[in-house]
Amino acid sequence: MLIDIIAGARPNFMKIAPIIRALRARQAAGGPLRYRLVHTGQHYDERMSGAFFDQLQIPQPDVNLDVGSGTQAEQTGLIMTRYEQLLLQQRSDLCLVVGDVTSTMACAITAQKLQIEVAHVEAGIRSGDWGMPEEINRLVTDAITNWFFTTSRHANAHLRRAGVADERIFFVGNTMVDTLLFNLERLVKPAWFDKEGLGQKDYFVVTLHRPANVDDPAQLARLVQAISACARDLPVIFPVHPRTAKSMEGLGPTPPNIRLVEPQPYLEFNWLVRHARAVVTDSGGITEEATMLHVPCMTLRDTTERPETVEIGTNELLGTDPAALPPAFDRLFAGAWRAGGIPERWDGKAGDRIVAVLEQQWLARRGSPFTTDGVEPPAE
Repeated sequence: MLIDIIAGARPNFMKIAPIIRALRARQAAGGPLRYRLVHTGQHYDERMSGAFFDQLQIPQPDVNLDVGSGTQAEQTGLIMTRYEQLLLQQRSDLCLVVGDVTSTMACAITAQKLQIEVAHVEAGIRSGDWGMPEEINRLVTDAITNWFFTTSRHANAHLRRAGVADERIFFVGNTMVDTLLFNLERLVKPAWFDKEGLGQKDYFVVTLHRPANVDDPAQLARLVQAISACARDLPVIFPVHPRTAKSMEGLGPTPPNIRLVEPQPYLEFNWLVRHARAVVTDSGGITEEATMLHVPCMTLRDTTERPETVEIGTNELLGTDPAALPPAFDRLFAGAWRAGGIPERWDGKAGDRIVAVLEQQWLARRGSPFTTDGVEPPAE
């Protein structure tokens, strides 16, 4: 069985790393699954994707579609055209997509039109906000997916309400968490950290990239000013996403405690999160990492597709109004932030469970005597 593993943007690399690691282990044991790593090139900036291959110990892609920059429609069209060409040259048996980026949706559509089955890792999550491009990608991908690998019971429920049969839903856990736990002792202090005079638990980390927060420079300026004031003169480390950088060009000088830095590699960024007093973000993935690291997290969004980080974890959903920040920071400084816990099956074994399911599904169809002993599938 040849599986195409699709990655195109920074979050994808974190999600595919444990799957590739599990596939390699099973191959070494004589397992039947082979894979082809397809990088769409959706994130073409070395800072946004290139360094991840080394840090996360992911092999270099077998294929790079090299789509580069463009509008969402332009990128979608190029990904579909180039992935179709690849499949016509060498067909795969399964297209495995992860997350909710443009590459996820585009490759799923292309594969299905060529009658190649699709497996979706992180299926079923929903924010309910159709203003997010990611929500459209999730809905489209799940509408044409064959095998659904989920991170939570919330996701399972969304899929069942959409009419997906139970036998196609596999509650495996969270591969982002697998990657974090695997690398926890490998996290690296940024080279500039000590030079900036920073101390552990005496700074904040901020990331902003959602259109509602950064596309309007005035809104971005209000958020930055509010975060600066609420931090009470403590440093605020702000790795600036390329999308955010464009809006910041005309804002003038930032407050003195806002430290703008380049997007950080995975190991350095999560070191910063692990040792921060708190995180302010509009990223879904970072809310998961903060939950695992027991770091208070404030999410500047009205909705979240990861409600378990709010119900169980350390995350609070504040909305996009800067006025919501002062009370949240007051609770934090008063020591009143909830400690949070770890969501179900966020245990570092999602990649192994996914590979076990894929083996069982493939071998059941072929009537093969090969055993999947040693790799446990998920169980409800």
